[in-house]
Amino acid sequence: METETPRSWMRRGRARIAAAATTLSLVLGATNAQALFIVNQPWVKPGVTASEAYMVLDSTEGAALLGARSPVAARVSLRGPGPGGDRARARLELPAGVEVKLRPGAERIVLSGLTRALRLGERVSLTLTIETVAGGRQEILVDAEVRKESPLDAERKAHRH
Repeated sequence: METETPRSWMRRGRARIAAAATTLSLVLGATNAQALFIVNQPWVKPGVTASEAYMVLDSTEGAALLGARSPVAARVSLRGPGPGGDRARARLELPAGVEVKLRPGAERIVLSGLTRALRLGERVSLTLTIETVAGGRQEILVDAEVRKESPLDAERKAHRH
C-alpha cells in the first residue's frame, strides 16, 4: 500500500477542485451559451450550532448571488461588512469577469441552526441561487469540505520551506 504524502494529497485535492469547476462550467455553459458561472475553492468552517461557507465566485456575464440553502442548516444567509458592523445582505453582486471572494471577515454565507456538528474532513452540500443579468434564476449545487482554512491557504503553507 502506497503511503500518502501531503504533496500527493494536495495534488489530488487540486485535481478534484479543477474537475468540479470544469464540470460546473460545462453544465452551466450548456444552459446558456454566453454566460458561465464558476464556483472555486468552496469550504466550510467546523461548527456545532453555526458555521460559515466560503468560496470564490466568478461570472462571465455578471450575475447576483441571491441566497443559499443547505440540508445541514435551518437557516442560511448572506452576510458582509457594512456601516456599523456586520449585516445581512439580500443579494451579492457578481460583476462580469471579477472574482468575488467569500472569506472570513468579509462577504460570506452563514449557516445557522445546524442539524449536526460539522467536523473536519466532512462534506457539506450547498445550493446557491443565482440571478443572471437577463433575470433568469439558476440553482448551483456546491460540495464543500469542512476545513480550518481555504484550500489555497493550505497549499501555500504546504509549499513554504
